[in-house]
Amino acid sequence: MILIDTHCHLYLSKYDYDLKEVIDRAIQNGVKKVFLPAIDSETHERVHQLADRQLKAPNGTLISKEDFEVLPMMGVHPCSIKENFEEELAIALAHLNSGRKYYAVGEIGLDYYWDTTFKEQQIRAFERQIEWSIERNLPIVIHSRNSTVDCINILRQYEGRAKGIFHCFSGNVEEAREIIRLGLYLGIGGVITYKTSDLKDIVAKVGLKNIVLETDAPYLTPLPHRGKRNEPSYIKLTCAAVALALNKDMDRVAQITSENALAVFQI
Repeated sequence: MILIDTHCHLYLSKYDYDLKEVIDRAIQNGVKKVFLPAIDSETHERVHQLADRQLKAPNGTLISKEDFEVLPMMGVHPCSIKENFEEELAIALAHLNSGRKYYAVGEIGLDYYWDTTFKEQQIRAFERQIEWSIERNLPIVIHSRNSTVDCINILRQYEGRAKGIFHCFSGNVEEAREIIRLGLYLGIGGVITYKTSDLKDIVAKVGLKNIVLETDAPYLTPLPHRGKRNEPSYIKLTCAAVALALNKDMDRVAQITSENALAVFQI
């Protein structure tokens, strides 16, 4: 079984003390690739350091890219769109123009949950970063907390040109179908394991064709580990929940979602 974690903040300080062990558990559970979404200029360097680092197992042996690989994105998270958003956008754009390889423009989008003070700035930043992705033929990775309808409406302006993933999809089945119609993928994470989640029914109705798996680690930890730090190895629990929702074999779910991830990130 080969699994791909399409959204994981493995560069954050929560992993500083046991990163080797976290990666070892990921490898043991079939995780081959982890995609790192950027947040803002405070964390860009950590993303780069991890992407450039020669990873080691707990026993000190080097880990080959065939066994495990971390792949960076670049963008500005909507919660980082504040008074200085033009400065943050300029920094992200400079990175994209630096010649370094990025696999997506992300994590970008809209977040109306925490604060709507900079709603208009979030919309402008989202649109601008979508345009960057189209210019560079890169996918986008979209954060859409309490803002799925607005994100979809904006993406309709770029229909046929924008591609990517609705990270941590949290909408309804009609929104899921519209996202798929627009040619984007649904990122399904640990929330699907929660008893109150509608994701099982949504996944059952839309099928696997436009689904990828993610953890959003260290956040949104699946059951039975909810309340603890999330990590890439737990993506296997999400895969199992998707398989159960679709009455499919886990190996088949892993295969199709991994193929989808490779397709959207153009690997």
